Amino acid sequence: MAKNIYTQEWKSSASIYEVNIRQFTAAGTFNAFAKHLPRLKKMGVKIIWLMPITPISVEKRQGALGSYYACSDYISINPEFGSLDDFKDLVKQAHEQGLQLIIDWVANHTGYDHHWTKEHSDWYEKDAAGNFVERHGWEDVIDLNYKNKDLRAAMIESMQYWVKECDIDGFRCDMAHLVPLDFWVEARQQCETIKPLFWLAECEVPEYHKVFDVTYAWKWMHATEKLVNNFAGLHDLKLVLKEYQEYPPGALKLFFTSNHDENSWNGTEYEKYGNAAALLAVFSFVWPGVPLIYSGQELPNLKRLKFFEKDHIEWNEPLKRESFYTSLLQLKSLNTALHDGAHMNVLPAEYNDYIFAFLRYTEKNKVLVIMNFSDKDRLQFKIAHPLIEGSFTHLFSGITYKLGEVQSFELQAWEYLVLIQ
Repeated sequence: MAKNIYTQEWKSSASIYEVNIRQFTAAGTFNAFAKHLPRLKKMGVKIIWLMPITPISVEKRQGALGSYYACSDYISINPEFGSLDDFKDLVKQAHEQGLQLIIDWVANHTGYDHHWTKEHSDWYEKDAAGNFVERHGWEDVIDLNYKNKDLRAAMIESMQYWVKECDIDGFRCDMAHLVPLDFWVEARQQCETIKPLFWLAECEVPEYHKVFDVTYAWKWMHATEKLVNNFAGLHDLKLVLKEYQEYPPGALKLFFTSNHDENSWNGTEYEKYGNAAALLAVFSFVWPGVPLIYSGQELPNLKRLKFFEKDHIEWNEPLKRESFYTSLLQLKSLNTALHDGAHMNVLPAEYNDYIFAFLRYTEKNKVLVIMNFSDKDRLQFKIAHPLIEGSFTHLFSGITYKLGEVQSFELQAWEYLVLIQ
């Protein structure tokens, strides 16, 4: 077996870039996306996550092109994106850039015309009349039956196919909590007989960290939306973070301001968060966890990408947010204060309902973060801690400041400071 690079420190310094192949370029192919790999590597991305690459069912298809998440064959390539050889070449190019590449895996359900519906209809959930069913409100998919041992074996064999044939580096598992945990335990064990893999779960069930390296921070995202809309306060956000700190040792959460679901259905980060978008993006990199960037956020992409139709990103130069994300990606990757094992001190400050300050540090590095989680301007306050005394450099401006053990600050609405040493 290959050496496992996915140590806890590696995972805690990693970042993920989600790729919507259909919308990423006008061509919407693996080959067209591959041209962006050197740029993403230069930014500091470590893991590329591709939305599902499998063919899409025709029966009950949504829109002209359908949902990526309504699979018709687990071991074939969606011809919309190119060929199997094109995909293998994309993985190879990612590896040559020093990037890991993971694929989206939809284990809970398939599309209506997946070939298993005819070959193994007993692998599906049925109602009393013997009809296929879907219990979560999606119109174009049907649920699989994980009580069936043959289904479990076939699903694991399908996952192994992509590891063996294409040398992928892991899976982002869609709606992972809808699939029994014991299946995922077996899937990871069997897939990792081939090579060590990275496992990301779209779920927020602490027990699933028995298998998964990273799970979604949905509660955090919902709490931030409430805060921006004045339905919650900073105290509510801190309660969510406290809950995450009580997860099993080594568990990491995925923080984001956008992803494929949020962008298409709920709006861009600017629609959702307005002037708070940048602050929340910064937070996703500096708090313990794994940050996610969605396709085009470095542009920035200001439109909702259609989910079932062609609606590609317009890559106009210059990429106005690229330097912003590059600074955060490099900090996350290289600064030991943001890695696993670093110390954390939440620093008391006046305006506790608005100001969130914390210091992360190791013997080698310090990162001091001060954020105004409000629309209140000109908040003046002091922070006191012996470890903030000394010279710190502003991450984005490059200006160096001499701080005292007791230091005064002033922040405008939604302003943030990231000071590094």
